[in-house]
Amino acid sequence: MVTGGGSGIGRAISVALADAGHAVAPADLDTAGAVATAERISAAGGRALAVTLDVTRPTSISTAVDDIEAALGPVDIVVNCAGWDELKPFGDTDEDFWDRVIDINLKGTLRTVHRCLPGMAERGWGRIVNISSDAARVGSSLEAVYAGAKGGVISFTKTIAREAARTGVTANVVCPGPTDTPLLDGIVAASDNGEKVIGAMARAVPMKRIGQPEEIAAAVVYFCSEEAGFTTGQTLSVSGGLTMA
Repeated sequence: MVTGGGSGIGRAISVALADAGHAVAPADLDTAGAVATAERISAAGGRALAVTLDVTRPTSISTAVDDIEAALGPVDIVVNCAGWDELKPFGDTDEDFWDRVIDINLKGTLRTVHRCLPGMAERGWGRIVNISSDAARVGSSLEAVYAGAKGGVISFTKTIAREAARTGVTANVVCPGPTDTPLLDGIVAASDNGEKVIGAMARAVPMKRIGQPEEIAAAVVYFCSEEAGFTTGQTLSVSGGLTMA
């Protein structure tokens, strides 16, 4: 199950996992986007099921997982890619904004892991990959709440990795840097000086460019592999050198 699988990084991850031989369920609030991802996988000979998913609603997550398991079998891989943000100075935000950012980016991850981890542990195999952000590692102007929520994703994942270490389940984090996605396009479009923001993002990256979703997906595929069975609790930045630690 790939949350946020209807577009951008989530779509690239879904396609890459299918190419690696997995049955994939792109799960997204944007049903049409999830369907388009599933159709792309199916057209290439893979197995896929599109599901509608709202990560802010536990009942939606349970229904999605039930539907996936009925159609494709047990959910042994969960990739949490659903996310949302708007660029705002912290002083211009309010608690409603904080709640939305935290509910989607942090609590959404908690909810899916809470639903899926027990089954993985019982079966003795599982892969959890949570998508955070380099904003969580180095900070990011105009993204204070988002950076905080994504920092929580990193700490949460490390703890789950420890708790699940003897069960055959691993938990790791991939931190994208600025990446060419519809989410980034929307954030920039909502900004008063979007082109300036994009330029600043690219200049901050040592490689002097924005990342591509497929580059993020490659790291996720590794963490989901059998070969990564001894790798857990790790945070990998795929950001053109923005973070080197």
